Amino acid sequence: MTETVRAGYRVRASELEGRNWLNTGGKQLGLEDLRGKIVILDFWTFCCINCLHVLDELRPLEAKYSDVLVTVGVHSPKFEHEADPVALAAAVERYEIQHPVLDDPELVTWQAYTARAWPTLVVIDPEGYIVAHLSGEGHAAGLESLVAELIAEHEAKGTLHRGDGPYVPAEATSGDLRFPGKAVALPEGTFLVTDTGHHRLVELEADLTTVRRVIGEGTKGWRDGDAGTARFNEPQGLAVLPAAVAETLDYDVIVADTVNHRLRGVNLATGAVTTVAGNGVQRLLDAENQAAEQSTELGTDPLGTSLSSPWDILWSTALGKAVVAMAGTHQIFAFDPATGAVSILAGTGLEGLLDGDGDAAWFAQSSGLAQDADGAIWVADSETSALRKLTFDTTGDRAAVTVETAIGAGLFDFGFRDGDAAEARLQHPLGVAVLPDGSVAVADTYNGAVRRYDPATRTVSTLARGLAEPSGVLLDTTAEEPLLVVVEANKHQLVRLPVPREAQSVDEGARQTQRPKTAIEAGPLGLTIRFSAPKGQKLDDRWGDPTQLKISASPEELLVSGSGTAVGLVRELVLSDTVTEGVLHITARAAACDGEPGGEIPDHAACHLYQQDWGIPVIVQPGGETELTLDLRGLD
Repeated sequence: MTETVRAGYRVRASELEGRNWLNTGGKQLGLEDLRGKIVILDFWTFCCINCLHVLDELRPLEAKYSDVLVTVGVHSPKFEHEADPVALAAAVERYEIQHPVLDDPELVTWQAYTARAWPTLVVIDPEGYIVAHLSGEGHAAGLESLVAELIAEHEAKGTLHRGDGPYVPAEATSGDLRFPGKAVALPEGTFLVTDTGHHRLVELEADLTTVRRVIGEGTKGWRDGDAGTARFNEPQGLAVLPAAVAETLDYDVIVADTVNHRLRGVNLATGAVTTVAGNGVQRLLDAENQAAEQSTELGTDPLGTSLSSPWDILWSTALGKAVVAMAGTHQIFAFDPATGAVSILAGTGLEGLLDGDGDAAWFAQSSGLAQDADGAIWVADSETSALRKLTFDTTGDRAAVTVETAIGAGLFDFGFRDGDAAEARLQHPLGVAVLPDGSVAVADTYNGAVRRYDPATRTVSTLARGLAEPSGVLLDTTAEEPLLVVVEANKHQLVRLPVPREAQSVDEGARQTQRPKTAIEAGPLGLTIRFSAPKGQKLDDRWGDPTQLKISASPEELLVSGSGTAVGLVRELVLSDTVTEGVLHITARAAACDGEPGGEIPDHAACHLYQQDWGIPVIVQPGGETELTLDLRGLD
């Protein structure tokens, strides 16, 4: 590991403080209990898709070095619901986390280690000193090199202790279903459910409890085949294809196979599963596909295209294509099964809430989709606690997409409030359905509720509450009066709810993330992003400066100057003295290719784009910071 990444001075790790520990058999751990082990602190929150990616990145490393490496998840909640210890325990079970987790609802340990973004990784050596501090995902290879280096170093010093770590598994709580994700109605009156925690699909009878059949072996993995041998990895959304479309294919249903980063096709008659899009490699905005991102057309080789955590899917009658909520890249994709074409419908890949033309809009972990009678698509945009709407103009050669927000204010704004939509608040919604009158039902997941948005009056009401993380909602028209079917993830069940003529009215206030605000002073603010290419790579400067900063603010008036996109990782900003608080949105990129520093980059060398987005809440006050330094670092 290079000296620019590994600290050149010894910094003692801070104590691990929080409310409680999970996955330790009830034991309260301290740093002294971890002495002699290499420790990775993973600062995460269970709403964050990037944090979920890191959990999967760390699994092979944890398995390989199980006798010397201990990962400690430090859960630092963004949303109010995530501070609920019962919800956290469910998330730890849901995501099959096999390491100790510190519940840090007051962000005490988060602040002690100066974390500024989810996810953040901190590496502590066997003597209790910090040796690396990293933001974002994609560090698995570098961490493996660092761990190997630390093993050799501390084995030689006699400070490495081999043996079992402190992990103790918790007791499972599920039944026939385990943390189900989404459901769709099938023509026979049954329901197909993604049994996410069991890594399979389950067809339920109309009573929502009796299992008719299972599709998938029930083991985490990726394998095509018949209903008994196929494998999924945390599948989420499903879309039933129109009969006329399905007749031309060998499958009737498309499944968003989320952790496999693939779309799968299911033949309902035989139960056979095939892969229809995705190569299994998580999509990143790297140097290889950056040009494709600008064109929005990603080619007609669906099995050669990288996807990133597809979370929901539907068939668009307006486009004649499948539309995919690509949560991992904060975008909306389209897939045409007839031609194999994959394209980006909307979203730049930047995380946030920005309306307008589809190719300029920002989303934040979109996780639910529904289509209305006019062909518009409603989107549950979870990380902005927002309900968004996509409309299409199909008169030209390519559909023009417009994005608008019905409910929601930004990345850090949430709550539980009915009334005028401009003031209404949701909390991390994951599902959405259109009701017979054209209003929209929202699975308001972290509020444990189903909400209703009326486009005619632009008002929000509550249809039901007291649910355990509803993750999906759909309309059931098989009864005399329409009913809602709700996927209640944390109770491992589906339930029916009436659609009342008049809804409840709720106002428990609007809130903001409790994440601490950074105090900064009005006037000049020096911003520096630290980056060093991993060992064996060099900055790709063949066509100029390979680094870039994109900066904006909410509200826009917070920045007097310094916003916009330009090369370099150093920028001087000027903050207004009339705006008291807001959010700085910072995206840093750096391109590096395989090759040693000082040498030429070989022909056909693999190139990589390192990127991290920060949304930093700030408060402007005298005596605040005048310099801001963030880390975008490669590990060797």
